[in-house]
This record gives sequence, structure tokens and C-alpha cells, in this order.
Amino acid sequence: MSRAEPCPHRPPCPGCPRYGEPGIAPAARAALDAIARDARIAAPRVAVGAAFGFRHRARLMVRGRSGSPKLGIFREGTHEIVDIPRCRVHHPLVNEVAAAAREAVRATGVRPYDDRTHAGTLRAIQVVVERASRSAQVVLVANAATPDSVRAAADALVAGLGASLHSLWCNGQPARSNAILGPHWERLAGPEAVRETIGGADVFFPPGAFGQSHLDLADRLVAGVHEIVSDGARVAEYYCGVGPIGLGLLRRAARVAFVESAPGALRGLELGLAARPAAERGRAAVFAGEAGDALAALDGADVAIVDPPRKGLDAPLAAALAEAPPARVVYVSCDVESLRRDLALLRAPGRLRLASLEAWALFPNTEHVETLAVLERTGEVA
Repeated sequence: MSRAEPCPHRPPCPGCPRYGEPGIAPAARAALDAIARDARIAAPRVAVGAAFGFRHRARLMVRGRSGSPKLGIFREGTHEIVDIPRCRVHHPLVNEVAAAAREAVRATGVRPYDDRTHAGTLRAIQVVVERASRSAQVVLVANAATPDSVRAAADALVAGLGASLHSLWCNGQPARSNAILGPHWERLAGPEAVRETIGGADVFFPPGAFGQSHLDLADRLVAGVHEIVSDGARVAEYYCGVGPIGLGLLRRAARVAFVESAPGALRGLELGLAARPAAERGRAAVFAGEAGDALAALDGADVAIVDPPRKGLDAPLAAALAEAPPARVVYVSCDVESLRRDLALLRAPGRLRLASLEAWALFPNTEHVETLAVLERTGEVA
């Protein structure tokens, strides 16, 4: 699915405000061009991938009635659901799982959630596609702490998906909250984590861990980061997640220090490290905590890799990198505004210069863009 054929859900679906438009949003392009001009470097190239059928992970809200459930996303500014059974940006298996979930709700009479009354049983589903097995990790988000209320739907889903099901989980979210996932997890069937090969390493994604949805283009981004890191380098990776960048560097780095705080990501990282040879595990160190509290990971580092959430760098980490930077700082950003702010902070003392900037269209059809920025210590390159 590569052409911008008409979307069957627009309007009212708000998920693709730039549906069918190539490249990245003009506002993002202009902001990145301005950053490049200020640093007196070349305008950023834009790396693009598939614009349709690419989304390997999705969260779909469940609303409506048991006899006619709706699975989709909220209309902008409301709690009204837009049902999207034929979403063109989803991997086809995501739509297959959503169809099976609709049928499971109808067949079992499980009640979809109601935001107004905080009643109902099934709040959402999360789907993650494992590429190698062509199967899906599925999470049923229940309006309860235990899976009892969704057990019948879970059994129906297992039967309906068959070999297309990688694993099935229940997440309990009993709070009256806009947070999709809650604190309660139970595995109902299948392996603990989705396994992907990224950067030459096995990378594991438990259902509570963050992962990119555009995996094919993200693979190319990881390869680009690897090209920046020299053999034998000592690497500190902050906001490392389950390790999709750093695990593949262990083959040739002198050391990789992984910094992460999220429990699901740390479990995935643990699985990824266990899958590496003993010699590589000996070159790894894990700092379990917030980035701003793990500045010791920078000790002796030649390269710092940072991939923060949308809010940008923790203030203590930004200050440490600005005042005593390693030879290179590789910044992977999912928000242009926080990147602009952080680059200004990092460059202010004059010890780092922006050497290159790239845009990656990891979120096609939207206003968002992923960015890869490389900063080098002034007067010295590793």
C-alpha cells in the first residue's frame, strides 16, 4: 500500500492530518532548516519510508455496545470514538486483530468501556506485530485489576486468531483516568516479549515497553547511529529503552552504559543482554534510574547517545553534557521544539558544535518528525 488512495475513515478520523502528503510537515522542515542555518551546516536531508501499511504497533480504544463495538481513536477534543476497521497506515495484521476483537466482544457480550459512567469492561486493546513470525502480541486493557472480566473475550480471541497470535496479555486499568495502561499485568498466553532483530542484535519488547511503530525506517535510523560510533568507543546511552541502539554496538564497543528508568523497558533490556555472548555482556553496564540521576554513566565516555521522550533532556544531563561533553553527542529526537531548546543549551558554553542534522519521516501523514543530530566537541573529534 504505497499510493494515497482515499481513506475510508476520513473524515472524521483525525489520525492522519497530512494524509498522502509526501516527506515531512512544512513547519517541521522550516524549523530544522533554521537550526541548520544557525549552526552553519547543510540543510538536513529527509529519510522516508513506506507511508502506508507500516504501523507495527497500535492502541485502539474500545467503545460502543457489545452488539456493535467500535475500535479506534478519539475524535479530536472528545471521548467519541472513530471506528477504523480498514486503517491504511496499520500493518494488515493490526486490522486483522481489531476485527477479531470486535467479533470476540460481540460473541461474548463483554461490555465496552463508557467514559461518562466509568462502567463497562474492555477499555482498549494494544497490538504489536512481530515481523519474523508475522504474529501479534495483544493486550486487552480491562476496567479492573484482574483479567476475570475479560476472560471470555480473551478465550474467543485466542480461538479467532490462531497462529496469528504471538501472545495475549491483560492490563488492568481500574482508575478513572485518561492513561491507557494501568499498573496491573498478567500474561494469559504466549512468550514474554516480541523479538526483533535490530542493528544485528535480538531486541525484546515486553508489552509495557516503548517501541517504534515504523520499524523498517527505524532500523535504518539505528544503522545510521551505528555508523557514527567508532570501533572501540566507550558509549553512554541515555533513555535507552529496551536497547535497540546499544545492544548492536556491544560487538565492537569497548563499553556500553545503558541508562533507563521504565520497568518494562528494563525487563526487555535484561532479555536482550541475556541473548548476547558472554564477552559482550561483560562490556555492558546498566544504570536503572532517571537520566539526570545517572551522570556517572558519562565517566570516560567517548560518545553519548540520547533518545529522550518528547519533553527533551533531563536538566542535569543537559548541563553535564554542555559543561564536560564527550567527543560526540548523538541526539535522537521526536520533538522539534524540545530539540531546538536542548541544542541551544548544549551549544551555549561553546564546547560542542552541531556537526550534522537529519530528518526521519517515522510518522508519515502527521506533523511529527524524528530527528538525528550529531554534536562534536570543539577542537576534537573521536
